[in-house]
Amino acid sequence: MKKVIIGCMLLATVGVMAQRGEGHDRAGMKDLSAEQIGELQSKKATLALDLNEAQQAQMKALFIEEAKMRKTKMEERKAAKESGESKKLTADERYEIANERLDHQIAQKEAVKNILNEEQFEKWKKMQHRKGKHSKGKHKGNKNKEGKKKPRK
Repeated sequence: MKKVIIGCMLLATVGVMAQRGEGHDRAGMKDLSAEQIGELQSKKATLALDLNEAQQAQMKALFIEEAKMRKTKMEERKAAKESGESKKLTADERYEIANERLDHQIAQKEAVKNILNEEQFEKWKKMQHRKGKHSKGKHKGNKNKEGKKKPRK
């Protein structure tokens, strides 16, 4: 009986570990340059939003600028972590970082609004909302729409 229980536990563990593969979009993106990331994102936006040539060029420039900023921030965090400078942030530092991030998001939204027409912008907002909703839900566990745990099968 013990062997059966241990075997079941081992199979369950292997099953869970197998689901943590590196098939995520962002896993391969960290090796790409900012220009490559911008190019890919602009092509995805073109497919989703039916952008014209001028809009494609403007969105590509925006995406490249965003990717460069993200890469710079990532390198700064990596350097601070390696040098041992990474410490717990104070409340004021967290506030400053959050404020800066939100200001950047507002500016980004305004820039996109200036590039896209109303219909495209509404579709872009829905895409952004779904993207944020998806990433937030990834870590919250296995819950259904009412916030209750799903029953096990």
